[in-house]
Amino acid sequence: MNAAVAAAAAIAGVLTGVIAMLAFRWSERELKRPTRTSLHTDPVLPPGVDTVLSVLRSSAVVLDEGDTVVKASSAAYALGLVRGGRLAVEPMLQMARDTRRDGEIRQVELDLQRRGTGRGEALAVSARVAPLGSRLVLLLVEDLTESRRIEAVRRDFVANVSHELKTPVGALSLLSEAVMDASDDPEAVERFAGRMQIEATRLTNLVQELIDLSRVQNDDPLEDAEPVGIDELVDEAIDRCRHAAGTKQITMATGGTADLQVRGNRGQLAAALGNLVENAVNYSPARTRVGIAARRVTAPGGDMIEIAVTDQGIGISDRDKERIFERFYRVDPARSRATGGTGLGLAIVKHVVASHGGEVTVWSAEGQGSTFTLRLPEAGAARDRAQQHPDLDDEEGNGDGHRSSPSSPDSTAYETLSAPEVLP
Repeated sequence: MNAAVAAAAAIAGVLTGVIAMLAFRWSERELKRPTRTSLHTDPVLPPGVDTVLSVLRSSAVVLDEGDTVVKASSAAYALGLVRGGRLAVEPMLQMARDTRRDGEIRQVELDLQRRGTGRGEALAVSARVAPLGSRLVLLLVEDLTESRRIEAVRRDFVANVSHELKTPVGALSLLSEAVMDASDDPEAVERFAGRMQIEATRLTNLVQELIDLSRVQNDDPLEDAEPVGIDELVDEAIDRCRHAAGTKQITMATGGTADLQVRGNRGQLAAALGNLVENAVNYSPARTRVGIAARRVTAPGGDMIEIAVTDQGIGISDRDKERIFERFYRVDPARSRATGGTGLGLAIVKHVVASHGGEVTVWSAEGQGSTFTLRLPEAGAARDRAQQHPDLDDEEGNGDGHRSSPSSPDSTAYETLSAPEVLP
């Protein structure tokens, strides 16, 4: 009996030892096997790759063999390429799988839907996929949206310039043929020659404004900035339009605060204000009034100078107000042809003011007229002078000492106008 019990105990001990050994071996094997968690927590990127990706301008995404995102730059998240740890763009994901299979580098340009917009705006990108080691795939994405927009603007600009140049050049060609055919008719020759002068002037103005627009877009006016007096700019703008205003019996009126200054390029600022005053005269009926007024306004970043140009012309519709600062856009093409307008004046104004740290706004009502307002930072010297002479604004507000000069042979056609009457 005792022998049987001893034998049973020995057998049980052996079985227990075998089971314990098998359990130990199984646990060791499980510990050595990589888990799903360890795949993501272990450093799988080759040395130095993480640093390189962090300084790239492109949006970078690294995928493992299971198409899981191992590394993604902040720009990739901003573009909406990565969501929930996965690559969210199916064409890019398919490219990554194909590259993982055959090791070939692939590149494609895609138009993606912008996140958070319901207006169908496309995001143009260039995606490039390449193998990274034996297990990983690297995806680099460049945002081409801005470059595409600039290229479209450039193409439209070239097309518009070609069209605008074609009109006066074609007219000059036809008129020259007409002059040759009418060589025995002095009156016809004189008439056609007059038309040729008009078209030649229009062509000259167009080329000059193209040069001006190119200059204000490429130059930095604040590199050689100088204090510029507003009174001088107003006088120059009035002189520029004096003949046209006198011919239409348009009264030129000034008002507001005198002795104001801004800092910038004097030539560009004079061209911008001159374009506004010239437009006001050209688009105003005869025997009306054009007003120019300047004043100082308080702003959070420092005092600003507002220069308002008001006319009693045809006005601008709400639809046209959104586009009047575009190049070659005309509110009334037929009237622009009659006045010799090129459609570049307001575009030049916008670029000049923006490059000087300001803005241009417009108020208008059809049949009532328009007011264009330039808003520019005041020069520091002018602010210092105003602080030293606090009574200057009170004297200037009354309009005392303001200059007056006729815009037509009638010396009474030029009058002083207070700022509230000019500003809307």
